[in-house]
This record gives sequence, C-alpha cells and structure tokens, in this order.
Amino acid sequence: MTSQTPDTLDRALARSQGLDTLLRDVTDRAVAEVTGAAACSVTVRRSDRLMTLAGSTGLPSGLDLRQYENGSGPCVDAADTQTPQYAADLATETRWPAYTEYALGTGVRCVLALPLPVDGEPDAALNLYGLEPDSLAEGRDTARAFVERTAAAVNEALRIEREQASAEDVRTALLSRGVIDQAVGMVMARERVDAHQAMERLRRASQNRNVKLRDLCAELVARAPRDGSDGRQ
Repeated sequence: MTSQTPDTLDRALARSQGLDTLLRDVTDRAVAEVTGAAACSVTVRRSDRLMTLAGSTGLPSGLDLRQYENGSGPCVDAADTQTPQYAADLATETRWPAYTEYALGTGVRCVLALPLPVDGEPDAALNLYGLEPDSLAEGRDTARAFVERTAAAVNEALRIEREQASAEDVRTALLSRGVIDQAVGMVMARERVDAHQAMERLRRASQNRNVKLRDLCAELVARAPRDGSDGRQ
C-alpha cells in the first residue's frame, strides 16, 4: 500500500457489504496503486474450474475467459502452480501463444499474475495488466505487498461470512425450537396430554401431511389468534 493511500483495505473491509463488494474494491484499488496497471482481476477455482470473481473497471471481459478456455495463460499458471508469472512483453512471449494473440488484440502488452493465498480456495490469483512493454516492472514489489494485504482482508471477510452463516443457522434453529415448543404447549392445553404425547401427535400429523414438523407447528401457532386464547378450534 502506498503512503498516499489513507483509506486502507482494512477500512474497505469494515464498510464492505461482503466478499463480492470487497473484491471489486480490491481490483480498482490495485489499478490505482500499482504503477503501470491498467486493469486487474481476481481468479479463483470453483467446482474444479477457474473463474473471475471480480474485475476492475475497464477490464476486457474475455481477457481472463480466454485463458480458462485454453487452460493456458499467466493467471491460470499462477493459480495452478502458486508461482508468480510475469510476461514483460506479450509481443515476444512464447509460453502461451493462443492467449497472447488475443491479449495483444485488446491492447495488453504486459501481465503480472500473483498467487493469492485464500483460506479454503486452493487455486487463486490476482492478475494485473499493463498497456506498455514491461510497464509493470516498477510496480512488482508494490503488487506483492498489495497481494499480502488483499489475502489478509479476503480471509477476514470469509471468516465473517462463515460466522454470519453459522449465526443464522443457530438463529433459525432457535426460532424453529421456539415455534415447536409453542405448538406442543397448545396441544397439551387443548387435548389434556403431557409434553411427550403432544410431540408424538405433532410428529404423526407432520408425517401424515408430508410437511416438516417446524412448518406444521408454525401453521398451528399462526392460527392460534383466530382459534381463541385457549388454542381450541
């Protein structure tokens, strides 16, 4: 990160609305901070195939896709091997002939792809594109530092998302438990049975109607105001 950038990735993470928003912010920031970068993208392998999760403003849509289709290119190699890939001048590059021809057609002359160590994502890379030969050479150290900060921010965002998902699961379970307990109490009062018998009756009704127990209980509780305060129909 440069000293001229007071709004850090940590602050971006704090105000972001999730991983997607953070990654879009990251790619635009990379272009602003890495000397020679005209565009940036983030590559991740999902379900055994590579995809671009975010791209900066002005990134040609096929620049990454052509690599994925060919199974060859700097960002593919960086993600697959977790080794930095630098192509100083695509006009003289020989490693990815099918890709370089396409990239040159978009105006790209220089590519830097750096592995992005993301928790739970074995193959990920941050890709930077320049419009002049060797235009990213000066910014390579900045790019490496930027990737380290990006990985830390992305991993923190993933941790928050996992915690939120876990909390939502707990909340849903608690809400379901509360509705079931209310329904059990209503059946106990209406049919003069104990809690075990009330639960068994609700389970049998759930099976007979082929609906989930919590949904049956929610329906019973929702009807309670119309049925009367004692739960009788």
